[in-house]
Amino acid sequence: MPRLALYALVVCVLAVTAAVVSFVQGSVLIGVVWVLLSGLSSNMCWYYVKRGRDTRRQSATG
Repeated sequence: MPRLALYALVVCVLAVTAAVVSFVQGSVLIGVVWVLLSGLSSNMCWYYVKRGRDTRRQSATG
């Protein structure tokens, strides 16, 4: 797994944790912001994983 994908995954996990804490404390608006950030970082993680896989596949074939 590429390093940037790991960083994005860590950010995603931390954002989900922060969202849960925010909702438990009753701060719905901040919780929604954390949920949106976790969605963004999740998409970044998938992008970097796919990009790394495609790069490895291209370097192996040519």
